[in-house]
Amino acid sequence: MTPRDATHQPAFGSVADVVERLGDAGYLASTAVATTVFLADRLGKPLLVEGPAGVGKTELAKAVAAATDAGLVRLQCYEGIDEARALYEWNHAKQLLRITASRGAEGWDTTRDDVFSEEFLLPRPLLTAIRRTDPTVLLVDEIDKADVEVEGLLLEVLSDFQVSIPELGTVTANRRPFVLLTSNSTRELSEALKRRCLFLHLDFPDADLERRIVLTRVPELTEQLTDALVRTVRVLRAMELRKVPSVAETIDWGRTLLALGLDTLDDDAVRATLGVVLKHRSDADKAAAELRLN
Repeated sequence: MTPRDATHQPAFGSVADVVERLGDAGYLASTAVATTVFLADRLGKPLLVEGPAGVGKTELAKAVAAATDAGLVRLQCYEGIDEARALYEWNHAKQLLRITASRGAEGWDTTRDDVFSEEFLLPRPLLTAIRRTDPTVLLVDEIDKADVEVEGLLLEVLSDFQVSIPELGTVTANRRPFVLLTSNSTRELSEALKRRCLFLHLDFPDADLERRIVLTRVPELTEQLTDALVRTVRVLRAMELRKVPSVAETIDWGRTLLALGLDTLDDDAVRATLGVVLKHRSDADKAAAELRLN
């Protein structure tokens, strides 16, 4: 039996189970989303979720963790991230102090074995997820921002779920994490990484689903005000803006109206709160013109 077979323990019993448990965690999943999550869990394959910013990619990972009572380990990718920040590094300052303190008291071989021990190891997200024995969701967020070298590292780790630390040996996962990678499609990912994963494209929800999401997150809103919010946001998304409003910003807009004690989304309310959903001056000016706000 391969290590992958030995360490994989599915968390969901069916697609319906995924829908119900994600819903209990506050994430309203479509059948397509629930099916892909179920298959990734059942087959033990990483799940690559692509789509524009703000459609709920990161929230999906958080919801899977909550639904399965798993710990969430997050690797936030950014330009310039390297192996040390993703996998592990040594606490060089502490090593130097130990070397200085033991100078002359013991031989170098003994000192070297001491400073390259577990005490001086700083696990980063990938190693942390591999070493956990409890249920774990590993979120590799915005992988498209990382360099191709980090993709290569991920391929190695996701292939066998083990990490080789020259000074300590090989660390192999006892229990494989559920792995979810997100991408905003700012660059094309390698075919090798895509082959390793199941794929899910998330787009902005339709009007009915977005209404349900907003009412789930902001239950104090009236249905009439929620309808007005969703209609207005969909109009904004149809414009050629630098950054279209995300679902999270629709929710924030609803909370903003509640905080201001507003029960209608009239021109005055839109004008006063448009900065909640539009974050560029050019977008706000364009929206004001097309919505005919004075």
